[in-house]
Amino acid sequence: MLSHRTEAKVSAPSRAQRLARTGDLFYQTVRPYQKNNYLFEKPDNNYVFSTGYAQMRPFVDGYFLLSLVQSERFVKVVLDNCTGTSYPAINANDLAEIKVSVPSDKNEAQNIGAIFRSLDNLITLHQRQHFLHSTPDISLSVRLIHPFYTSSWEQRKLGEIGSVSMCRRIFKEQTSETGDIPFYKIGTFGADPDAFISRELFEEYKSKYPYPQKGDILISASGSIGRTVEFAGNNEYFQDSNIVWLNHDERLSNPFLKCFYSVVKWAGIEGSTIKRLYNDNILNTVICMPSVPEQKRIGLFFENLDNLITLHQRKGKAAVSGCSNDANNSKGVCCKARDFGYKCHKKDEPSRFDA
Repeated sequence: MLSHRTEAKVSAPSRAQRLARTGDLFYQTVRPYQKNNYLFEKPDNNYVFSTGYAQMRPFVDGYFLLSLVQSERFVKVVLDNCTGTSYPAINANDLAEIKVSVPSDKNEAQNIGAIFRSLDNLITLHQRQHFLHSTPDISLSVRLIHPFYTSSWEQRKLGEIGSVSMCRRIFKEQTSETGDIPFYKIGTFGADPDAFISRELFEEYKSKYPYPQKGDILISASGSIGRTVEFAGNNEYFQDSNIVWLNHDERLSNPFLKCFYSVVKWAGIEGSTIKRLYNDNILNTVICMPSVPEQKRIGLFFENLDNLITLHQRKGKAAVSGCSNDANNSKGVCCKARDFGYKCHKKDEPSRFDA
């Protein structure tokens, strides 16, 4: 895998400099967690995007790049580089400095892009048909291809199939810097814990109060809202109100719910200046569901895809470990050893998207 920097033009002051060209990708720089990003595929004409978007000219397949910038991992990195609290935003120059992994073989990127293009086309086709989900919120990542898509999808509010649950409140004086049971706060959610509680307190609260089941999808309700962690069933505890999960019935599978969370647009927060996900936002959000067997197949599909991406990223790192670069260059692979902390004195090939 090659590591490239994304690049976007700085918001231009004049109409002429903001003209869209075929193949451009427009990235939402204000409140990027909404993921309203677009690949412009119309013929070159007088189309203009607002200054709330950064204009990218992809060096790789456009659909591949679109799927990449829509991912939760990329959004998390963007949010870490944002300024502002009510309206978090990223500067186009800072966006251009974010590094991403792309296949060294351009044909591989094009094949991946073609898959997502086919998904989009099929979604559009089904949207034109008379299904129960005629105006769904789920898009590319969830509403999937044949043979998954075999029946109408049921549209329900999350509150109709479940309720929001959270752990019992833990007070600061009940925690310590070391201990038996990790206690995850919103700042350490999905990372390493910096606080612990006693096993006795854990066992008491786990038995008396709501506690997630293995496979439940935990979600952040403050800070960078919408971050998810699949609960693995380990002995650990979570901060109340800031880390919650949907306690749902058998009509919804957790793997499918995890996919849904990656593309969801929460009810009631559009245009809100409060970066907080309340229970009503979750419960009033509409989800479109296929049958449970289809849900499981969709979840498995994306789990395998995620595992494959992780595997390739590890191979990319291993390929440059202690790299002399000769073997890599003979294959046309640009060594990026410095990105992983290794020394390499070979000249890198250009690593910027053509802008």
